[in-house]
Amino acid sequence: MKTVKGYHGEWNMGSPGGWEYQRMAQILGKMAWDLVQRNVEVGVEVDFEHPQINAVPGFARMLLNAHKNRHGANPVHAVLLAETETLDVVLENKNFVDYLNSSDGVKASLAGPGHLSLKNGKVFCKGTEATVIFMDFNLDTLVNIGKDEDIKPIEEAIKQGILVNPKGMEPLGAKGLFEVLADESRLTLSQETPKHTPWTRQFFRRRTTGPQGERIDDLVDWTAENWPDLVLKPAHGYSGHGIFVGYLNKRINKHIQAALNAGNYIVQQLVPLGLWSEQTIWPMLEQRTLVSKVWQTDFRCFITDEGLQGFLARFGGVPTNVGSGGGVQSLAILKSDLSPRRAVDKVNRALQKLGYEAIAQIQEEVHRQASRMGFTYLLGPIPIPLRPRLLTPGHLADLRRYARCLWQDAVKLEEAWRQGRLDDVIHIGDTEKALALSQPWHGSPALMVSDGLFSLGAELPDSEIVDIPDEKNHH
Repeated sequence: MKTVKGYHGEWNMGSPGGWEYQRMAQILGKMAWDLVQRNVEVGVEVDFEHPQINAVPGFARMLLNAHKNRHGANPVHAVLLAETETLDVVLENKNFVDYLNSSDGVKASLAGPGHLSLKNGKVFCKGTEATVIFMDFNLDTLVNIGKDEDIKPIEEAIKQGILVNPKGMEPLGAKGLFEVLADESRLTLSQETPKHTPWTRQFFRRRTTGPQGERIDDLVDWTAENWPDLVLKPAHGYSGHGIFVGYLNKRINKHIQAALNAGNYIVQQLVPLGLWSEQTIWPMLEQRTLVSKVWQTDFRCFITDEGLQGFLARFGGVPTNVGSGGGVQSLAILKSDLSPRRAVDKVNRALQKLGYEAIAQIQEEVHRQASRMGFTYLLGPIPIPLRPRLLTPGHLADLRRYARCLWQDAVKLEEAWRQGRLDDVIHIGDTEKALALSQPWHGSPALMVSDGLFSLGAELPDSEIVDIPDEKNHH
């Protein structure tokens, strides 16, 4: 990418989520922007409603295409399958089912594993045949559910190919795979995907090479010596759980030993904090004042067989995951003839000019609307800033190309995995592996996400990163 700098921190090829939160953030962000503009001249023209931002229509279209490929013009019954205990609490699943049901000729259901049954070899949900199923959890969770519940209908859906995402693509979400993406002796990929992959190694005592190609005799010892510039992650983790960020965690030996004891960890070079940080005006409620706050930003790209479908912009500490207490930021396309950095500076100056009382009142109105919309996650209300993160048309063009290359490379990676050429970097249980092998993907309709630590032109130099928040101090 020419205008977008940075790296993908991880991919989710199994049960990617978050598509709905950006749609709601756009509504709240536009509301905040309009309230700000009533009180102060910002001098920056933006578009909150660009169709590339919201991933929901593209996700729905992918599911309907998957149905059409298998069932033609027959009636659609799309099932969003989630863990039983989440059915009443995860708003994005409920909203997405409502969105599907608003489409002509589409029936959609939100269901748990216990709502599925088999009848004459077909999979039914609540008495009606399911024609396409999106499973909102990964194979390891499915195997655990199977210890207490009947999962034969789900296994049959996998074998029949009515479950989307195809389980053959899920192993590609293993973070250990990043170790070999740039190894041209093993893989022939686009230049785009390896270029945006941070240095990564599976974490155990071994000889290997470092970020600059230097020799490492013992990776564990080397990690301890270079701890501030590294991060340890579970190879199959999600929601930010189990991550040890070097500069934030000073008890080096304790965290290294925890990763070794758990097994199946990776060590990854920390992406420079300045590259994926931005500055915004933030109200400090207790002090009743405004501060210029530095947040880390995270940029999730939603991708289907039709290309880039939308984004999820998150902000917070390290990690930024909503599941770890991070927030969601609205996005807007910059229409003014300004650089992103200059536009952000103008917006921040306008917010500063408004003053604390006006900002606090606007934030309160936005929070009330967010509560009415149910803009929450399992941890409670989702934080949202008053200014959008800005993209340019050039950013969109770059990100579309990046998404197209990643999709094509993922198809090649699945084939390499099925041939056994990636068994040393993708480690999954025998049961999960058998299920994944039983449903090849081959690039058929599916949803994947890439979580990017990207600069969109308003990043800060590392020298200015003096207040790095953690996930606990911005609620």
